[in-house]
This record gives sequence, structure tokens and C-alpha cells, in this order.
Amino acid sequence: MTAWLRGLGLSGAFVSVTTLFFVWGFISSNNDPLIVTLRAAFGLGYTQGLAVQLVSFVAFGLMSLPAAWLSERLGLLRAILLALLTMIGACLLLRVVLPWHSYGAILLALFVLAVGVNMLQVAANPLAAALGPAQTSHFRLSLAQAFNSLGVVMGAHFGSRIMLGDRAMVAHPGGLASAADRTEALGAVSYAYGVMTVLLLALLAFLWLQRARITAAAAGIAPAPQSSVFAALHSRWAVAGAVAIGLYVGAEVSIGSVMINFLHQPGVLNLPFERGGELLANLYWGGALVGRFIGAALLTRVPAPRLLAINALCAAALCLLALGGQGAVAGYAALAVGLFNSIMFPTIFTITLERAGVTQSSTSGLLCLAIAGGGLIPLLVGLIADSTSLSLAFSVPALAYAAIACFALSALRSPGRGSALPL
Repeated sequence: MTAWLRGLGLSGAFVSVTTLFFVWGFISSNNDPLIVTLRAAFGLGYTQGLAVQLVSFVAFGLMSLPAAWLSERLGLLRAILLALLTMIGACLLLRVVLPWHSYGAILLALFVLAVGVNMLQVAANPLAAALGPAQTSHFRLSLAQAFNSLGVVMGAHFGSRIMLGDRAMVAHPGGLASAADRTEALGAVSYAYGVMTVLLLALLAFLWLQRARITAAAAGIAPAPQSSVFAALHSRWAVAGAVAIGLYVGAEVSIGSVMINFLHQPGVLNLPFERGGELLANLYWGGALVGRFIGAALLTRVPAPRLLAINALCAAALCLLALGGQGAVAGYAALAVGLFNSIMFPTIFTITLERAGVTQSSTSGLLCLAIAGGGLIPLLVGLIADSTSLSLAFSVPALAYAAIACFALSALRSPGRGSALPL
């Protein structure tokens, strides 16, 4: 059993790094209930509310290549510790600005938080993939992402319970909340992010204690030759993978961001906001959690591009059901998309690493930079929802998933080298 685990690359260092995936999933998933709360507190439309997600995409656009540069110069572990310190500072900043009742100041704090998450992803994804045999990198990153999904499920539950109380929802979006209700709603947000600050401090202390183990494991990875962080721009596969990553993240985030309001509609499930938040956590993000554990096992037997193509086509079909269906059919079709989202990020990531032909730091930086391009998808979804309906807005992620299926089929016809590139 021990030899089998070592063969898959499940070392103590890998387990330590996996805690990072859990924590950033927990924190990032709180954006979904946060959007609902801020829309009610400030009387925002869908497009304005989705600015919470848009600032995250902007952060990824501005910081991904600098984060790749930092990872190469500082080393992966130091880059990770710096990312955690940035996230802690952002949570504290958010708690400072919340009493100002300024939506712009809140977005600024969320931007800083997204910068830290971006730095963390650029360093942690290639590290998790590389801490073991190259032939099991798909499995290893999918397993790490499964714990990211566990964090998302728990974080969405936590955020829904704390931020979606009845008083926070007194004012429906489009009508400004009273000063007292807004203060109470933003107080709940402050409490939630205070808890997240403590969680990040605990993770920082844990990683500091584990630094010798991680450093020793990373010492077995050949150092990358010094190269430009722009090297991946010259790789056809790196660019194609970047487009696929942007489409996937944009589609997943868009659906999660509008899900609570979608399920609240009388023509869908007519659920209270808090109940919608529970279903978002349990079924949409919970489906991604279950799917990643199942997918990690399947990836030891099924080629990653084939599994990616199947999942992308199923997700596109479910979006079309949400678009054209009514009642429970539409609601549960939208929720089921999470199951098929499950393995998309890690498989796109590792498929691209195998085929890019440049260093992993450069490729990882470009892939995380591409997440910024995915910010156009929530923007389009918000504009369509405001001008037509939430149901019709599902056409945007449907098209994104169809394009991802095309990427997967192309990769199926062009096998990778089967070996990871040096970090």
C-alpha cells in the first residue's frame, strides 16, 4: 500500500501542499453569497454585483506573469508564503473598509485578496503536479483540486449561513437597503472574513512548520533554466490551454455567481436565498467535489483529453437544459453542471503542461493570466441577465464548454510527451 501511494506521488509534502487548495477554495467560494448580500445592501443590478468576480479576473490579468516571475526568483515555497501574507492583509483591509459603506472600497479589498489567491495558484498548481511521477500528474493535480472543491463546499455553506440571513435580504436588489439593514449585513460580512483571517494565519503557521519537508521534496525537481515569463506565448499549446482555462473558469464562476438568484425565481425553484445558497454548496460545488474524487480515479485509466471532452459536452448540454427548461428541470440541470466541471481545471492545466514545450513556471503564469480573460464571461452573463433573463444567460457558458470540448479533442489527437517539464 505504501509503495502504491509513493508510486502515485502521494508524499507528505504533497499532502501539505494540498491544504493550500482547500483554503483558497474555502475563501474564493464566499464570493457567491457575498454577491447576493452586496446586491441587496447596495441595491445593485446583476452586472454591478458581478463586479465582485470581475475584480478577481482583473487581479489575475495584472499579476499572473509577475507571480510567475516571483515563483522563479523566490522559489515556490517563498512565493506561497508571500501569497498567504497578502491574503491575510486583504482580509484585514476588507474588515477596515466595511464600516465605510463604500462598494468601491470593498471591491478594492477584494482585488488585493484576489492578487494573493493568484500568486498562490501560480505556485501551488505546478508544484502539486510535479511532486511525484510525471505519468500520474493528472491524477495528483485532480486529487489536490478535489480538496479545493471540499473547501469550496464548506466555504459556500459557511458564507451562506453567515451572510444570507433574513435581515440582509430585506431589500430586494434594485431597492436600496435601510441604513440599519445594510450595517447588519456588512457586519455579517466582516465576521465571515474575520474567521477567514484566522484560517489563513493557521495555514501560514502550518506551512512554515512544514517548510523543511516541502523544500526537501522540491529539491528533487530539476531547476528551470532562466527564461522569460513570456516564453509560453510562443507555444501554440500554451496559448490554446490558456484560452481553455479562461473559458472554463469564466463559465464555472458565472454559473455559481447567479445560481442563488436563478433558483430564487418563481419559474425555477422559487427558493429562499439561504436555501438556494445551501443547494449551491451541496449540489453545484458538492458535485464538483464528488466529481474530482471520481475523476482522479478515472484518470488512472482514461486518457485525460477523452475525459475532458466528455465532461465539457455534458456541461454544455446541461446549460442548454437550464436555458430552455422550466421549474425543477432547469434548476437541477444548472446545479448538475458542477459535477462535470470537476476535472476540467486540472486536466486542462496538465494537458497544457505536457504539450507546451516551455518551463512550467512560464506556462503556469500564462494559464493563470488567462483566468483574467475569463472575466468577460461573467460580464456577458450579467449583461444578458439584466437585458433579457437569467435563463437566456446560460447560453454563454454553454458556448464556452463547447469550445473546451474542441480543445480536448485536439489534445486527444496530439499525445503529450508523458513527462513533466522542470520547474
